[in-house]
Amino acid sequence: MNQITLSKPLDMHLHLRDGQMLETVAPLSANSFAGAVIMPNLVPPVDSLEKCLSYRERIISACAANNFEPYMTLFFKNYAEKELAAAKPHIIGIKLYPDGITTNSQGGVKAIEDAEPTIELMQELGIPLLVHGETADFVMDREEKFLSVYQQIAKKFPRLHIVMEHITTRHAVALLDRFENLFATVTLHHLLITLDDVAGGMLNPHLFCKPIAKRPEDRDALLEAALSAHPKLSFGSDSAPHPQSKKECCGCAAGVFTAPIALPILAALFDRHGKLDNLQSFVSGNAVRNYRINPPEKEVALVKEPSLIPEKYGDVVPMWAGQEISWRLVS
Repeated sequence: MNQITLSKPLDMHLHLRDGQMLETVAPLSANSFAGAVIMPNLVPPVDSLEKCLSYRERIISACAANNFEPYMTLFFKNYAEKELAAAKPHIIGIKLYPDGITTNSQGGVKAIEDAEPTIELMQELGIPLLVHGETADFVMDREEKFLSVYQQIAKKFPRLHIVMEHITTRHAVALLDRFENLFATVTLHHLLITLDDVAGGMLNPHLFCKPIAKRPEDRDALLEAALSAHPKLSFGSDSAPHPQSKKECCGCAAGVFTAPIALPILAALFDRHGKLDNLQSFVSGNAVRNYRINPPEKEVALVKEPSLIPEKYGDVVPMWAGQEISWRLVS
């Protein structure tokens, strides 16, 4: 197969930032995707309906030339039932960050027990819980250590829709099949790289992210689940733009920028493994079914022709900048 047309492709985990960065990167996602789940970890965080609606308007304005739906989220805090009921029609979920565990997560949850009153309200109102699942342990073990928290929440709140965001380990993949109410997203870069690509030779800051890339056997388990279109797994890029000066420096910011190149690279990856027919489910069908959403009508065509990844988009360096890939976006 030398071409494919994707219907209503979705990015179920996306950082758009704000201000000039938003103006730079949002149109790039809107050009490729029908919609995306927008992360709320701005400074200050998006933690009220007023902030959420205002942010959505800025995104819509930045993407005015495209048919694109921003699926909004709130930053987790202890909300009153009245606040949650008012917000529900306008959000796809609430994003829980452990305090200080990743970019702009200060003020996140310190102990999961403290979050349970709000989580219980979310279960009753049918609002999904999206989680950055890491502890403060040794960096390679942080996701695996958090899996017991997922199990605790899944058991205690069996009617709560829980999304394990950007999973990176084979153990997280296995957990998907143990609990009916657990779902997950996986990024492009975690399907492709291991820690060796980040730090095995010269340090590559543009592949540094949180959660950090793991071992080959973890990458292989993620890839197998994605290629088989596991029904509870969806594509979420976790595309996280930073200015070049914040990446190529001491104290490098965490985040890999992939949004504008994600679909061509995914097409090449699925094609290489003979699984191109499963790409539609991975980038749209699973999310549409699991979230019960109806994205805007959009068809995105890709062809098997060489293309060159730009060195930069504005002041943001993408993954594999300057390299040639085997598929390209047509429309």
